[in-house]
Amino acid sequence: MLKDYINNKPIIEGERLILRPLIKTDVEDLREWTPNKEIYTFWGKNPGKADLKPELLFEKPEKPSKSFHLGIELKENKKVIGDIYIYLIEKDKKAKVAIRLNPKYHNMGIGTEAVNTMVKWCFDNTELQIIWSDVNKENIASIKLLEKCNFKKIEEVKQGKMVSTICDYYVYELYK
Repeated sequence: MLKDYINNKPIIEGERLILRPLIKTDVEDLREWTPNKEIYTFWGKNPGKADLKPELLFEKPEKPSKSFHLGIELKENKKVIGDIYIYLIEKDKKAKVAIRLNPKYHNMGIGTEAVNTMVKWCFDNTELQIIWSDVNKENIASIKLLEKCNFKKIEEVKQGKMVSTICDYYVYELYK
């Protein structure tokens, strides 16, 4: 149940990855990629203060929430190379997934593994039944990732708003 994870976020193991809460000792790893503007090309916004200075993530205690923000740690070197979100939870049945990955680790199947691992965990351990995402039509890599993870395109939005950007985008969903 989602309520079981309001205060204690899970640690989820994949084949090559561990999805886990971020901790202060991750700051050096985060500094390697969170300020990189390339990551935000299709994110709908520029890097925020905590992206530019990851130590800010740990200045205030995390507020209790049903949402998840987990680091993506490579098992082989214990390095945090990305993060994944499950948020915008609607009636404990539907939630949005988003992922960011250090560009050095693109095209290695890591993003696909992270999304598949997170979605499977959500479907197996919470009452979530639908996971969705929106993706800029120009973001071919993310479109391919979602489709590899069996998400289905359900809608095309013309000149819609993604965070603070107006663009054409697709909405994808995956059902339990």
